[in-house]
Amino acid sequence: MTTSLRSIPRRQVLGGIAASGAMLTLSGLAHAKMPIGLPQAPYFHRFKLGDAECTIVSDGQLPLGDPAAAFLNISKEEITRELHDNFLPADNAVLEQNVLVANFGDRVVLFDTGMGTDTLFGDGTGKLMSTLKQAGIDPAGVDAVVMSHAHIDHCGGLIADSGSINFPNAQYFIGEPDYAYWTDDSKIPDNYPARPHFLAQARKNLLPLKDRIHFYKDNEEILPGITVLSAPGHTVSHSIFMINSGGKQLCYIGDLAHHPVLLLERPRTQFAFDTDPVQSAESRVRMLTMLAANRTPLLAYHFAWPGIGHVAKAGDGFQYFPLPLQQQSVGSI
Repeated sequence: MTTSLRSIPRRQVLGGIAASGAMLTLSGLAHAKMPIGLPQAPYFHRFKLGDAECTIVSDGQLPLGDPAAAFLNISKEEITRELHDNFLPADNAVLEQNVLVANFGDRVVLFDTGMGTDTLFGDGTGKLMSTLKQAGIDPAGVDAVVMSHAHIDHCGGLIADSGSINFPNAQYFIGEPDYAYWTDDSKIPDNYPARPHFLAQARKNLLPLKDRIHFYKDNEEILPGITVLSAPGHTVSHSIFMINSGGKQLCYIGDLAHHPVLLLERPRTQFAFDTDPVQSAESRVRMLTMLAANRTPLLAYHFAWPGIGHVAKAGDGFQYFPLPLQQQSVGSI
């Protein structure tokens, strides 16, 4: 006579399962263990922008520490409230470094280059060359390197410590006022945060490439489909870039806003690394208002990985809406 599982009391079934599991473990037959400390997934994300294939790679996370030391003219209590309401830690503002590589088919353009080997913000930065490799991108295949400004975390990855050029076949683009300011010891204020690092890295990475640099202007189409929009204040010639391909548009906003909450909810909050904090805030409000009104997708260099989304007006400020990742295939904007 056969006995169905349904006819056996539930307590007896569960007890039998537990006993079997114990027997397997004790006999050494169960080895469902996994080592701790496995590597993370490769740090890149690919998507389509019209006819272009875009890849975001990371230079690593950049921790600023106490947010109250970096975000100014705002009370510590307000900072804590904003971070708490958005489920973010109140003791350390961690920024990403989202480097955009746009492959238009006939040219490959890279936007900003990370910290290089400088460890001012710890040893979690300087990952660009390894993440490019993970993404299958050959640095020698980059035709143009476009920089939003000359800060250490945007121009730091141009020149290796050996003196070799990391992108040997590229032309370089930056604003001339930024180039002149950050390579000149007499122009950087003595009280600027981490001044020696910013000066040294600008000189190391920009001076050897001067003959290969094109100094862009506001509203200039520096390459087909890439137009400069001046947004000064964070630095003297900080700029953002409107990228067009196949009828689609994306705005790379560089450091227009470093944080998706603290510099959007109250967009006139000032940032400690701004050259002109008031001008920077005005540029932020002006450009974000335009992007919100036009519903233009943006890529923010320092927002949470991978930094693609939209902004919308929210009272006197803005709210950031990340775009969902499309992992089954190369997604499109």
